[in-house]
Amino acid sequence: MLESRGFMRENLTIMIDPFSDFLSLMGARSVISGGLVAGGAWAINFPRANTVKFWGVERGSCWILFEGDKDPIRIESGDVFLLCEPRSHVLGTDLNAESVDLADVLEGRVGNMVHHGDGDEFFMIGGKVELNIASSQLLLDALPPLIHVRGTSSQAQALRWLLDQLVQERQGAFPGAHIASNQLAHLMFIQILRAHFEAAGLQPAGWLRALGDRRLAPALQLMHDDPGRAWQLRELAQAAAMSRATFAAYFKTIAGMSPLSYLTKWRMHLAQRALLESRTHVNVLARSLGYASESAFSNAFRRVVGCSPKHFRAQAVDEVAT
Repeated sequence: MLESRGFMRENLTIMIDPFSDFLSLMGARSVISGGLVAGGAWAINFPRANTVKFWGVERGSCWILFEGDKDPIRIESGDVFLLCEPRSHVLGTDLNAESVDLADVLEGRVGNMVHHGDGDEFFMIGGKVELNIASSQLLLDALPPLIHVRGTSSQAQALRWLLDQLVQERQGAFPGAHIASNQLAHLMFIQILRAHFEAAGLQPAGWLRALGDRRLAPALQLMHDDPGRAWQLRELAQAAAMSRATFAAYFKTIAGMSPLSYLTKWRMHLAQRALLESRTHVNVLARSLGYASESAFSNAFRRVVGCSPKHFRAQAVDEVAT
């Protein structure tokens, strides 16, 4: 993994922005699940799901009431949701109506589309985001349980276009529609996150807030572009056009950690991915990430991850075997 990244950068001068790095690390892949057409008075029980789910409303309106909440949320045409935690919910135009389970509704599915109730005043299309198990919690811990981008918001225009394109792909039966739909779905997932960055205001200190901070972007780009280099605080501060003291204080305020702690944690996330996906020897991995010895790397890995690299790899093999 690390070797291929180096080859790309040396031969094609490709620059990968830090947030794209994180999405790649987590193996983020979006898949369209299907669409729901409904009409009349209806209510559907959606069970808890262990995946990140998203959906957009192409036409119509309804209500959604999440498990544990007292007040339902009004959904209008153009609204887009990203559900980041497993919560059951009821979706419908009349939440007092007799509700049916989603599994029963899906029995009438034709292809990827399902119809419920009388009429077709409401239409939404949804999907899920598949994440690498080892790294997914990094994203989920940084996001709120629910992101709701309203169709009337300033961030909704790009999402509306993507939603319209998804509908065309699903209804047009074009060649390559399956792949095109999933690519559009992934763009929608990224755009939802961008909308969250823009609209969320002051987020808690953490890596997600750091990735959305334009003042830190040049320094983060350096660390992500060459994680094995022994970056000095002076070099990173210069890239961000700040003094060392100002940069160090600002970085900690935004990221919740020092610049070099961030670099260490990013290296360990890369190491976990490499240990899971390749047979690279720990000593080789240590050198590629800037450590002079295997023991120095193992100590840093144990400090961040909680176990040695060899134990981490062996544990992952055992989990796959069982």
